[in-house]
Amino acid sequence: MPRTGKPAARRVAAVERAVAVLDALAGGGGELGTNELARRTGLHPSSVSRLLATLADARLVEHVEETGRYRLGLRLLDLGNAVLARLDLREVARPHLRALVEETGETATLSVPGDPDAVTVDFVQSASSVQSVARVGRPSVAHATATGKVALAFGDVELSPGRLLVFTERTIVDRAALAAEVDRVRKQGWAQAAGEREEELNALAAPVRGSRGELAAVLGLQGPASRFGDEAMALALDSLLLRAAAVSNALGWRPTEEEGE
Repeated sequence: MPRTGKPAARRVAAVERAVAVLDALAGGGGELGTNELARRTGLHPSSVSRLLATLADARLVEHVEETGRYRLGLRLLDLGNAVLARLDLREVARPHLRALVEETGETATLSVPGDPDAVTVDFVQSASSVQSVARVGRPSVAHATATGKVALAFGDVELSPGRLLVFTERTIVDRAALAAEVDRVRKQGWAQAAGEREEELNALAAPVRGSRGELAAVLGLQGPASRFGDEAMALALDSLLLRAAAVSNALGWRPTEEEGE
């Protein structure tokens, strides 16, 4: 049979059944017994028992001797980490940057945490004739940008002691006021900056989580204040949060019930 370069159309039934058992364990919230797995998958208990024995031998599931039940095995974590290791952050985020520009008309940016300033690693420019300027390698000042505030709120960075640099009349330079602002960002899950680094530049930013819940990147939107004012930013916020969540999901992050509320 000639090679097509595509997966074969026929499926292996035993593998499909094994995947069904793994899916049932993943959705079970902990440990499940053979009979419960049979009920959830629609398979005969004896078939489930044989599948579990094979999966346990491969360390894909683990038998809990104290309860006689089964749970997902640690080898799945190794396999998941191998997948995550080959994911290129920019490759994952790029379609969402494009989508944000289409949905909002403003420039979308992707930044990674720095110490203390996050750094732009990719962006998609607005198609409008009046644009904000984005540049790969440009740092986002921690106390004066939306991206920087997200890095302070969710990342493992701290500002150096001393006076904070003033960029405009709106720059937050009082440390107590900045701490309150960062706390607010942490609680609401996103940040805003209006004319704080540049007089006529407004921006929104949201965290991108890695598989362990760490701050992996920051997704941002920025535009001229004349067009990207309070009302426009409020309208764009949902798109930004949805895209940040989608990139986080692609990187393997799964929110807890509390975080998802």
